[in-house]
Amino acid sequence: MSKKKPAFNPQIAANKKAFHDYFIEEKIEAGISLEGWEVKSIRAGKAQIKEAYVTFKDGEAFLFGAHMSPLTSASTHVKADPIRTRKLLLHKHEIDRLLGSIDRKGYTIVPLSLYWKQGMVKAEIGLAKGKKDHDKRASIKEREWNIEKHRVLKGS
Repeated sequence: MSKKKPAFNPQIAANKKAFHDYFIEEKIEAGISLEGWEVKSIRAGKAQIKEAYVTFKDGEAFLFGAHMSPLTSASTHVKADPIRTRKLLLHKHEIDRLLGSIDRKGYTIVPLSLYWKQGMVKAEIGLAKGKKDHDKRASIKEREWNIEKHRVLKGS
């Protein structure tokens, strides 16, 4: 009888609040420049991107506000900053297109999730437009309506 491996979940952290506050128009995968202690922290499940955002400076994309708590055993010789700015790795044409959308159309860039892909940490960022309060209420109403509809169908 063979032993089953535990299911591997590639998702590290998700930003559910982004879907509540924004209409996500497009999703883009980006690499992240991390230090060794940050990777160990991520493997231990100590990363969150709830209040993170993406900014551009000198033609490069950066992730601000992502919190990765340092492990005491992994970062004894390094001065760890849990909310340091991390560089996002994107192609030049992707950065140019995103900058154009931000400048002309009033979009913003928000991080949606962090996940593992082939042993590397990737970030899914989204080109987003902000929701008004009435849009948020409509989204909540639609979600609750779908949940209730599912309950009725399941009970029948």
